[in-house]
Amino acid sequence: MLNVPSQAFPAPGSQQRAASGGRSKVPLKQGRSLMDWIRLTKSGKDLTGLKGRLIEVTEEELTKHNKKDDCWVCIRGLVYNVSPYMEYHPGGEDELMRAAGSDGTDLFDQVHRWVNYESMLKECLVGRMAVKPVAVAKENHAKKLLNGILLKSRVPDLPAKEIPPSYDWFQTESLVTIVIYTKQKDMDSESVIIDCQDGCFRAEIIIKNYSYLLHTELSHEIQEDIAVRVAEKTGKIEIVLKKKDNVSWTYLGHPLENHNSFTAHRETGLYYRKCQLISKVDVTHDTKLYCLMLPPGTHLQVPIGQHVYLKQTVAGTEIVKPYTPVLETLHSYIQETLHSHNKYIYVMIKIYHTGVFTPNFDCLQIGDYVSLSSPEGNFKRSQLQELEELFLLAAGTGFTPMVKILAYALTNITSLRKVKLMFFNKTEGDILWRNQLEQLADKERRFEVEFILSNPTCEWTGKQGKISLPLLSEFVKRNLEDSRILICICGPAPFTEQGIRLLKDLNFSQEEVHSFTAY
Repeated sequence: MLNVPSQAFPAPGSQQRAASGGRSKVPLKQGRSLMDWIRLTKSGKDLTGLKGRLIEVTEEELTKHNKKDDCWVCIRGLVYNVSPYMEYHPGGEDELMRAAGSDGTDLFDQVHRWVNYESMLKECLVGRMAVKPVAVAKENHAKKLLNGILLKSRVPDLPAKEIPPSYDWFQTESLVTIVIYTKQKDMDSESVIIDCQDGCFRAEIIIKNYSYLLHTELSHEIQEDIAVRVAEKTGKIEIVLKKKDNVSWTYLGHPLENHNSFTAHRETGLYYRKCQLISKVDVTHDTKLYCLMLPPGTHLQVPIGQHVYLKQTVAGTEIVKPYTPVLETLHSYIQETLHSHNKYIYVMIKIYHTGVFTPNFDCLQIGDYVSLSSPEGNFKRSQLQELEELFLLAAGTGFTPMVKILAYALTNITSLRKVKLMFFNKTEGDILWRNQLEQLADKERRFEVEFILSNPTCEWTGKQGKISLPLLSEFVKRNLEDSRILICICGPAPFTEQGIRLLKDLNFSQEEVHSFTAY
């Protein structure tokens, strides 16, 4: 692989630059939509210029292909001719050219880590990077038994104070308990993601910016019920499996890919599991609430302010979109709502009839399946601790990250004096959960909501317009000069970018503002 200096990506001032790592789209020419690209890849046209041949690409050869009409990019060891894709790229040609003739893996991961490039660009594959010979120690690749002897973890270069986790296991007549020693305080069940299907056990533990993975083919069958216990003070995690047959296990299982590894979370690939569509309910004329059920043997809780990716195949191409899960309803925003019914995940999705992903997703029937990733995101619950004032700025479905934040803050933050939501929409018919928000404001004295419409009818008596300095200066006011506050903002990229600039003009610090880009 090539090692190139890390660059700012997207470029400062570029069309794709958005606040806090977000993305902006650029206008595409007619006939250059995602669906048009999929049709082109199915047309049989030679998109590589190599007439179907795959080649080994040297570093020297890669650097030669650095022009718009001859642009090769390396991503994780695979080289693609992205010239045919230039006009179809939502971020614009300039962003693709930043990786022209080089290893673009780091740049790609900063903005597009969730995109299935292998599917999107499979017809553009030139070949693999040529690997220089490296002397390696011989290793016995025979299957290793996991019988309680701890295999040495694969670990990255860690800060001096970081200690990689370890694990062990023990059994009773009916149970197998896997114990993970994270040696970290303040661990909780949201940090533990478990998938156990078809005899394969996979446990991922999120520890700060790292991921610890156990991945084994179990030696015996187990039942679907899995229990997770976390000792917050010591960081010890117990995963309890129920044996299908009450027999003694002589070993835990065979190690699978990346078993007992400890790596930077950004370097781990997204893991998906199949979830079943249980229900879909209209929220507005173009937005629906979908309930997805996690498969048996899965333990997954989406932390507040984080998102998941939904993946489906459209015309033979895998398409992935990020969404922030919400609650089933705001009416029961009490604490147990956030932690009960963990087998269900609710997503609120606006259907774009001219789009590719959402029309196909809306065609799913009850009982159909869709792939759902493990959670991602950089929002931390600790940002809400000891908060006195919380301001939420949302536009359209940018409301979705605010749902769990709102519920958690009102329920758990005892220092909180005020929560205000300023909700921007085009028309009254676009306002998501309007009745629920108004009822919550009537019931909860600390909560206020204000609706702003950009295209109201003449009957509308509320405020009008788009996000602006006069609106924000009136809405986002500290009660006291030293009040501990947090401002969360989410919506289309122009809305978020403008909001960030205006809040800076109002002298709010970077630490007091958090923007979301998945909704």
